Amino acid sequence: MQKFDGFPNGSKLSPTAFPAMFYSDLLPLIDDLAELKVTLFCFWALHQKEGRYRYLRHDDFCNDEALLAGLQAAHPRTPAEKTLDEALKRAMKRGTLICSILDLDNGQETLYFVNTEKGRAAVKQIEAGAWQPGDDKNPVEILPERPNIYRLYEANIGSLTPMIGDALKDAEKDFPQDWIEEAIREAVVRNKRNWRYIQAILKRWESEGKSRERIGRSAGQNGQQYAAGEFADFIEH
Repeated sequence: MQKFDGFPNGSKLSPTAFPAMFYSDLLPLIDDLAELKVTLFCFWALHQKEGRYRYLRHDDFCNDEALLAGLQAAHPRTPAEKTLDEALKRAMKRGTLICSILDLDNGQETLYFVNTEKGRAAVKQIEAGAWQPGDDKNPVEILPERPNIYRLYEANIGSLTPMIGDALKDAEKDFPQDWIEEAIREAVVRNKRNWRYIQAILKRWESEGKSRERIGRSAGQNGQQYAAGEFADFIEH
């Protein structure tokens, strides 16, 4: 048995957060040592990542010598890479991890996510085609999930009354979603937070033609201060 010398003081003790359900619900279910090691590694490695949607590639597992050594120790008679693949399959079958497979210019890439709300949203976005090529470090950039116009209106304009709800429902039939989103943006940056103003913008675009250049130029530099709420990222540009 190899001995552990204990935890030192200093920066190496930076914590990695685990959900309470990991201990109460998931940990009692894991009955394979390799699966446990891969699961723990996922939480640690994803903690090192940045961005709205964090994922691990197969190379992230294969290039970690400490993980492979641990997997070799868990199943000494099996190559570590094969143990890794089996552990990943077990974690996905259990529901701890979910994945999405993409065909990129340099070949097929599997992205692994922890089965959280954000992880599920990321897979949904990929399946919807809402992603674009990234860089060598993050080869896939997953685009943010677009909120529906009802949530967008309520977060940035005002209360969603039955009358406003009906008006938005009718607008969805008459105008593309990106038109409605940009009309809300213009209302926000001009501090005209009401449906009649948004509706007037949409009707003007319908009759006169819509130009993306006109939006934003007409808003002025100070319009940014008006954007607020949960979906400000979808209002500011």
